[in-house]
Amino acid sequence: MRPYLPFGKPDFSEREIEAVARVLRSGWVGMGPETLAFEGELAAALGVPHVVTTSSCTSAMLMSLKALGIGPGDEVVCPSLTWCSTANAALYLGATPVFCDVDAETLCVHPASVMRVVTPRTRAVMVVHFGGLAAPVAELRAALPPSVAIVEDAAHAFGSRYADGRAVGASGNAVCFSFYANKTLSTGEGGAVAVFDEALASEIRSLRQHGLPEDAWKRFTHPNVVMNANLTRLGYKANYTDLQAAIGRVQLARQAEFSRTRLAAAEVYRAGLQSLPLALQKLATDPAHSRHLFIVLLREGARLSRDELLAALRQRNIGATIHYEPLHLMPLYAGTAAPVSLPQTEQVAANILTLPIGASVTVDDAHDVVAAIREILG
Repeated sequence: MRPYLPFGKPDFSEREIEAVARVLRSGWVGMGPETLAFEGELAAALGVPHVVTTSSCTSAMLMSLKALGIGPGDEVVCPSLTWCSTANAALYLGATPVFCDVDAETLCVHPASVMRVVTPRTRAVMVVHFGGLAAPVAELRAALPPSVAIVEDAAHAFGSRYADGRAVGASGNAVCFSFYANKTLSTGEGGAVAVFDEALASEIRSLRQHGLPEDAWKRFTHPNVVMNANLTRLGYKANYTDLQAAIGRVQLARQAEFSRTRLAAAEVYRAGLQSLPLALQKLATDPAHSRHLFIVLLREGARLSRDELLAALRQRNIGATIHYEPLHLMPLYAGTAAPVSLPQTEQVAANILTLPIGASVTVDDAHDVVAAIREILG
């Protein structure tokens, strides 16, 4: 039997290893000059004036909402078809998540699905760029009242592009990225938020360091800056480190290589899965899609259920998985979110499957997955 093929796995070369060794030799491994350099390089790549690195995409979303003044009594709209952190960012602040439906082809929210659940208490909308496909943020902004903020959950979408060709991150909203192990740019853990507003960026920088006005690197390098004992607000311990940033700078420089690898696997899937009872996420093989995930939907009439197909692939050491179980059906949100019926989300979630794709998934791997699926589905 073939070795286990995970659904997403990073590619770390000797360049990343040497970058970490360089930081270790420097004697400074916390947030410092490497992090500042990484933030500048990310900002240039995205075409934005400010990028603030964070401990995770979850913390980036939490602090973005906090900096926008979201709190108890406020409603935050988000899709139910997402990882729990999208909704939890609102819950941490005492706000109420309000779940909305998604488009069955793109798996992203669209203006109509959002506007159906907007109320006078809505203060923000969390937009998820599902799988790496950019949601229609500009259209949503035009539909929403000016008082409602948009925060973009771009955990899947580093390297993706909006319909107008700009990089996801350059919309002018707070756009939050993940650098978790299986993402298109991986530093093991970590995240970042891209913003245009200098005051918002400054607020998030302070929040990630307990609400302090100066971080540890500034205190270390400027003898006249001392520890501030006069805290005026509650912040978080949510900063990045130079060890992560050293990896990230190399990963950023390798994005074109990773994109080619992902697109090659996606093309194998697109060609090989034709004539099978499977639908693909819209534009899943478009170069503007980051292809963080490769999503298929089992069509009606297939001789197996989605769960049976998943089990059969796992038995063949193929790490297919499910993105995601709907949040609005989970016990955690039964008493913390507004009750809602989401037929599109429920239908999609019953048939969705993620196939292996990533910086380490080769064309041969993709051919093996296609052969297994064709054998299983007969």
